Amino acid sequence: MTIQKEVDRRKTFAIISHPDAGKTTLTEKLLLFGGAIRLAGTVKGRKAQKYAVSDWMEIEKQRGISVTSSVLNFDYDGYRINILDTPGHQDFSEDTYRTLTAADSAVMLIDGAKGVEKQTKKLFHVCRMRGIPIFTFVNKLDSQCRNPLELMDEIEETLGIRSYPMNWPIGVDGDFRGVYDRREAKIELFEGGRHGQSITVSEAGDVNDERFRQLLGEHLYNRLCEDISLLDIAGDEFNIDKVIAGELTPVFFGSAMTNFGVRPFLEAFLALAPSPGGKSHSEGSVEPFDNDFSGFVFKIQANMDPAHRDRMAFIRICSGKFEKGMEVVQARTKKNIRLAQSQQFMARERVTVEEAYAGDIIGVFDPGIFNIGDTLCGGDKVFNFEGIPMFPAEHFAEVMAKDSSKRKQLLKGIKQISEEGAIQVFKRPDTGLELLTVGVAGVLQFEVLEYRMKNEYNVEIEIRKLPFEMARWTDTEKFTKDMLGYSDAMLLEDQYQRPVILFKNQWTLNSFQEKHKNITFFEIAPLV
Repeated sequence: MTIQKEVDRRKTFAIISHPDAGKTTLTEKLLLFGGAIRLAGTVKGRKAQKYAVSDWMEIEKQRGISVTSSVLNFDYDGYRINILDTPGHQDFSEDTYRTLTAADSAVMLIDGAKGVEKQTKKLFHVCRMRGIPIFTFVNKLDSQCRNPLELMDEIEETLGIRSYPMNWPIGVDGDFRGVYDRREAKIELFEGGRHGQSITVSEAGDVNDERFRQLLGEHLYNRLCEDISLLDIAGDEFNIDKVIAGELTPVFFGSAMTNFGVRPFLEAFLALAPSPGGKSHSEGSVEPFDNDFSGFVFKIQANMDPAHRDRMAFIRICSGKFEKGMEVVQARTKKNIRLAQSQQFMARERVTVEEAYAGDIIGVFDPGIFNIGDTLCGGDKVFNFEGIPMFPAEHFAEVMAKDSSKRKQLLKGIKQISEEGAIQVFKRPDTGLELLTVGVAGVLQFEVLEYRMKNEYNVEIEIRKLPFEMARWTDTEKFTKDMLGYSDAMLLEDQYQRPVILFKNQWTLNSFQEKHKNITFFEIAPLV
């Protein structure tokens, strides 16, 4: 098969949502339909005593939330599918931001009872900034759910994107009977079946089939016909160009937990979602079907396999063909690197990869040489894709080992976890003792840090929280402690020995800026 044909069958997408909207559950049901798993574990293991396949870290299983992005690969109906399952909790949004740089489209999951929630808005706007198509799945229609027309209005008003319902729910408020497929003009009736774990057999047919009037009852059947008529007259027309441009979101209704509407969603999504496209870089651009390999590192994860304590760099392939053991140039260092031990993933389960194409996500063994944002080039031309910014931390603490004899393990663990992008590490430039200050986007990350240091590095740590809310980089490398004067700010250094100033709030930052108008402050660290 040619590179062009391989690229055309790739679909790489991220799933975004507010916590508890059912994102990891939907991911597992897609894997179920793809034949990647035979039994789907519900996230918190309530009715079905299984853990989510896409949650690999022990703390994820204990807390019932995703705290890192999972990368999952499977084949379905001739397509090669790469799913990026991201954390929904806002405390881990930075991992999600980075992951979205590797996606060609996004599936936005919305809780049918709650509508568009805070974190969904935040992640939606990141997708808009990237200009990727967004497909919407309104979940949990088998439980109490808001009026679907109200939900459509909220999506359009809150997010500022037009919507087109691809299917329409039949019965709501806990009496969900199935969906009407607008494109196929047919009704599909569903049964829950083993708490949604095994593939559900559906009954499908034309809306005019007299059986459906009898099965649904006169009231539900007439209401469905009225809704369809209203949508056809007053709703937006479907336009694939607007979908690809991110101006129109196709909306699907269903229930991930009980498999209502999941397979029709998957099949319609695969038919509509874009395959990998071109990508700009410092010297021009690449096309996915170019012969020369190129890709970038968007994620680094240590200790995915506790038995080996290894570290993986996740690479999104942007062009050409990857072959196991191939040599590439790391653009940042201009060094040749051999990409050995290449793998693809089902959470913690790994499969050795001999070859992969643009759109695929692969993991390679990282002996400590990769950084997030690194560009890898396989041809004669060396260039850089746009870097991945480090988002500003909002919570800070001093971190130390409870047992001072374990300082070496402490430094190793903090270094590795910071290289994953999970935390930001700063040091005081004016102290002989290397006192570590850690910054995180959300307070729950301190809990994860404490857990990982204990379980992965055998170090119990003490976390002393600091009263600062924001960090700022400056355009001068010669910033000194004396320049702080009597302010409440704290001067630190980042990993590149650049000055970083911590401020307690916006007011102290503003007053400091007033005194130092000749200095520019940056909220996001300048790319190295």
